[in-house]
Amino acid sequence: MFAGTAWHYAQYRPGYPKRFFDNIVDRFALDGTSRLLDFGCGTGQLTLPLAEHVAQAVGMDPEPEMLAEAARQAQAGGVTNVAWTQGSSNDLPGSLGRFKLVTMGRSFHWMNREQVLTDLDRMVDDDGGLVIANDGCLVRPTTRWQQAIEDLQSRFLPPETLRIPAGVPEPHEAILARSPFRAFDRTTYEYDRPWTIEQAIGYLYSTSLPLRRLLGERQAAFEQAITDTLLAIDPSGLFTEPVTLEVLTATRG
Repeated sequence: MFAGTAWHYAQYRPGYPKRFFDNIVDRFALDGTSRLLDFGCGTGQLTLPLAEHVAQAVGMDPEPEMLAEAARQAQAGGVTNVAWTQGSSNDLPGSLGRFKLVTMGRSFHWMNREQVLTDLDRMVDDDGGLVIANDGCLVRPTTRWQQAIEDLQSRFLPPETLRIPAGVPEPHEAILARSPFRAFDRTTYEYDRPWTIEQAIGYLYSTSLPLRRLLGERQAAFEQAITDTLLAIDPSGLFTEPVTLEVLTATRG
C-alpha cells in the first residue's frame, strides 16, 4: 500500500510533540528495562523516540521499504536497541515475545482491529498497555492553503484516484470497550504544525496514493503549480496547519 513512499515518508511525515512522548513514558513508567512493540511502525516516527526509554524496541511493518528506511534512520541517529521485522496483523502473535507497551501511530485504522486486540492480549505484560495515536492529515483540508492543494490534485489526477478512505465504521473506543483492553482514556493535544512548500509536496508523495506514478510526466508541472499557487496565497512560502492529535491509552479492564 505504501510501496515506493518510504524515503518521502521518513523525510516529510511529521513527528509527534515532545509532551506526547513524555506522557507515554510517565504513564507506563518506561525506565529502560522493558520492551516496546511499535506495530505498523512505518519509518519509526514512534519507535525511535521511545527506544531510548526501553531495553528493546521492535518495529513491525508489512512494507520492507519502510523497514529498510527505518533502519537507516536508526543508524543515522545512533539507535542500536531496535529490531525491525516485517509482518502484518496476520502474523500476530508470532514469536515476538511479550511487551510492556504496544504503540500504533496512524495505523490502527488499517487493521482488523478486533483480531489485533485479541492477539495483543497474549503479548502485553500484565501491567502493560496500548497507545493508539491519530492526528490530522494534510490532504483533509482545514485551511485555505490545504484546500488549494486538494484542488490542484483534482485538476491533475483522475477523479477515481482521489477518493480519501472513509473513516472506520465504528469508533476505536467501541472496539476497545469489547476487547481485553477495555480500560481506556483519551488525551487530546492541539498545536500548530509549520509547513514549507517543499515539505507539503514531499508529504503528498508519502501517502498510500501512488501520486508520483499517477502524475508521470506531469510531476514537474504539478509541483510548479503547487508552488505558484501557495506563493500566491502567502509569498513567504510558510504555512501553518492546526493539528489535533487524539491519543487512546488502553489497559486491561
